[in-house]
Amino acid sequence: MLFLYLYMTNLELQNLKYPIGEFDCPNNISKEHIESWISILEHFPNRLENLIKNLSDKQLDTQYRPGGWTVRQVIHHVSDSHHHSYTRFKWALTEDKPIIKAYYEERWAELEDSKSAPIEMSLNHLKAIHFKLVYLLKSLHEDDFNKCFIHPETNTEVPLKKNIGIYAWHSNHHYAHIENLLKQKSWI
Repeated sequence: MLFLYLYMTNLELQNLKYPIGEFDCPNNISKEHIESWISILEHFPNRLENLIKNLSDKQLDTQYRPGGWTVRQVIHHVSDSHHHSYTRFKWALTEDKPIIKAYYEERWAELEDSKSAPIEMSLNHLKAIHFKLVYLLKSLHEDDFNKCFIHPETNTEVPLKKNIGIYAWHSNHHYAHIENLLKQKSWI
């Protein structure tokens, strides 16, 4: 596999890393954007579960790209990441431009639970956190979407309406990682 990795072009590697492209936030986020992104978040846990429900442990422990995480690590990562996102929404709604806590996702992915735990626990967690997040988002008023948190790595304000888009993209981004691997391996 390393041999293949060494001879892949930068474009091929970029396409494996960002199969749907990087997040491109519209300059003017409309109500329709927000509703579409919330719908993605609402349906993502079931879409993901349906995609991976028949995978064996060996398949779950396959990297989605050379140098990338395994399918299992991706599933646990999405659960961890979206948990953080939910907390960030709550902070921004209850505090004035809070500085959030960043975390080292690559280190989290190397912890034993991310590398070997059953995926059902993260799928169940993802269903619960998305249910809570979508319920919260659907209850917000228009002004709430403009509330922000500050990301400490970039020292920039992130409006909640943008963060909804980021996590809708993040859901589809990792879904595409797994789906592309399954197609490549003829597992679907």
